[in-house]
Amino acid sequence: QVYLVESGGGLVQAGDSLRLSCASSGGTLFTYAMGWFRQAPGKEREFVAAISRRGQYTNYQDSVKGRFTISADLAKSTLYLQMDSLKSDDTAVYYCAARYTTSDVSTATMSQQYNYWGQGTQVTVSS
Repeated sequence: QVYLVESGGGLVQAGDSLRLSCASSGGTLFTYAMGWFRQAPGKEREFVAAISRRGQYTNYQDSVKGRFTISADLAKSTLYLQMDSLKSDDTAVYYCAARYTTSDVSTATMSQQYNYWGQGTQVTVSS
């Protein structure tokens, strides 16, 4: 069983930055590929970014490319999402997710591909 706990959300103004963290226990980032998803009110959960196990490969939703950066500290089993130039459209609950895989290159973009989820952290961007 893998447990994921997100932190770092908050209320910011458009143009500001935030860094989300996701602490993992019960498994390591050497074994699990990780991802960030978000869900805005009245909308479906959507993919934001993913990173392969061991952290070599990344993948982003088009709307966050160049603004968000996903990274992982393997020693600390912690996933990060650096969010810069935030927009009001980025307002959502952000979830981290873990996916067991034997692939060192896989960056899954579909929520159904992930096995474990955190409880989410709220990000609100005021315009």
